[in-house]
Amino acid sequence: MTSENQFQLPNGVDIAALPKISLHDHLDGALRPQTILELADAVGVDVPETDAERLGQWFLTQCDAGNLVDYLKTFDLTTAVMQTKEGLTRVAREFVQDLAADGVLYGEVRWAPEQHLTRGLSLDQTVEAVQDGIEQGIDDAERAGRSIQIGQLITAMRHADRALEIAELAVRHRGNGVVGFDIAGAEAGFPASRHRVAFDFLAQEHIPVTVHAGEADGLDSIKSALFDGRALRLGHGVRIAEDITVERSDDEGTYVSLGPIAQWVKDREIALELSPSSNLQTGAIAAWGTDLADHPFDLLYQLGFKTTVNVDNRTMSGTSLTRELSLLADAFAYDLDDLEVFQQNAASAAFLPLEDREELAEAISAGFEDAERYRG
Repeated sequence: MTSENQFQLPNGVDIAALPKISLHDHLDGALRPQTILELADAVGVDVPETDAERLGQWFLTQCDAGNLVDYLKTFDLTTAVMQTKEGLTRVAREFVQDLAADGVLYGEVRWAPEQHLTRGLSLDQTVEAVQDGIEQGIDDAERAGRSIQIGQLITAMRHADRALEIAELAVRHRGNGVVGFDIAGAEAGFPASRHRVAFDFLAQEHIPVTVHAGEADGLDSIKSALFDGRALRLGHGVRIAEDITVERSDDEGTYVSLGPIAQWVKDREIALELSPSSNLQTGAIAAWGTDLADHPFDLLYQLGFKTTVNVDNRTMSGTSLTRELSLLADAFAYDLDDLEVFQQNAASAAFLPLEDREELAEAISAGFEDAERYRG
């Protein structure tokens, strides 16, 4: 990680000090390298590097393959050290500590309980272990003078056949930290329609859903997420830009037309959980280029889509929410007002009651006003 003091806007505002919302953040993608080493030693898991700094670099190198399948292979290591109550609780606690240190007021942590059962834990025990860690992390943040809220997004793996069972797990624990449901994993060939029974159950139980779609697959995947999954948010969703046609460009601007899926997503303010660094690593934006400046993020933002900024996997991208905002500000000359829009978009899309979302929005406004007043 880079020092948080390094990330400043041209007017001197410290991005690290700004209040933030994190919606798309994987627990098994957010381990500290030193923690991986210590947990691996405790449970006898082999590691490719025995030094924390070198291990962090190993993740970056492995994840720059340019496709989602190779990127996902790095999770074999992180999940291997998250198979005990102690491992899950520690990782969850540090997850919250790191978010709080990055200025996050509210975060949603997504993870797949079905991937943490190899050492005898039950599905319910994994959720309880993660919740214990979350609560410890919140207490740690309060002692450090920071306030943070965290909700769990229970994730089913889209290539497996346990989605209904995992949906039932989410319902059982919605009074114990769970705020929503997700499906993740290899996207191409595994549409949301494969899990329609689970999504029907979740709708009947009034559990909000976000679906990974529009990352490693295109418009058909997004369409299935919206129709079969009843997704209120799209995990990544960047390839919604495939449904936008540039008609012409001139000195006065660029003129585009939106296809029916893009129009639907925009008009209904379905949030896009965009993750710039990750999208580069997995090749999700390959159709537009290989640099951050090629990312459709700005196009979607300028067209009025509900764009949010996320880290996806902090370990795999060597990143933080502060860093992602800084990269976007540099690439597209965003100012403080733009960064506030992204946080307000995220606050309004959070899987929280309306009153809580309104409180978050007020806290964001106050924090950005303070940053402007005391900048530099």
